[in-house]
Amino acid sequence: MKKYAVIVAGGSGTRMGAASPKQFLLLRGKPVIWHTLRVFLDAFEDLEIILVLPEEYREEGRTIAASTGSAERIRITGGGATRWHSVRNGLGAIPGPVEEPSVIFVHDGVRCLVRTALIRLCYDEAVRCGSAIPVVDCPDSVRLMAAGGGLSEPVDRRRVKLVQTPQTFLSTMIRPAYGMDYQERFTDEATVVEAMGGKLHLVEGERGNIKITTPFDMILAEGVLAARPDPTRRPLP
Repeated sequence: MKKYAVIVAGGSGTRMGAASPKQFLLLRGKPVIWHTLRVFLDAFEDLEIILVLPEEYREEGRTIAASTGSAERIRITGGGATRWHSVRNGLGAIPGPVEEPSVIFVHDGVRCLVRTALIRLCYDEAVRCGSAIPVVDCPDSVRLMAAGGGLSEPVDRRRVKLVQTPQTFLSTMIRPAYGMDYQERFTDEATVVEAMGGKLHLVEGERGNIKITTPFDMILAEGVLAARPDPTRRPLP
């Protein structure tokens, strides 16, 4: 089955406090988004990527795509006002007719520590169940604030799951869902598909699959990548 990854990197990353959006900051000498692209390219040789970027960073995106050595497998399109709009733009850039069956990954461009094992697991489970949403347990105590503020109550953390990406779907499930009008409650792809009546299948994510948001996350990512094999060094034939 055809495979497409919509990698969403259309944000400005204001919480990082840097001059450039966080997806372009350097980790181990390469932009954050380069690491994300490379792991998806390595996961499946026949996977194609739709990279969603701010309009003003298209040219920089082309340069990064070329540096992966697989630019022919990467298409670039512009982001939108919200994540939902950016994902819709990415889905619209997938080649071929809408009804053509495929598996579509939607991934945060700044989750650059995702591993190929999780990508392949999500693919297998989406083929089997229609969707695959990676989640991890919540390790902390959780409290729910009252609507008016001030008061709070404990929540059983055993019932809380932290949602990651790649959120993965059969194309026949996710593409029609994005034909609906935007709603503020659409914070990720799972909520959109669920609103259309789609069933969600949860799979075990990875604790290290963090979303880079703050400078501290960059320090963590540097350490993790330093302990992994260098993806730029290919084995000899």
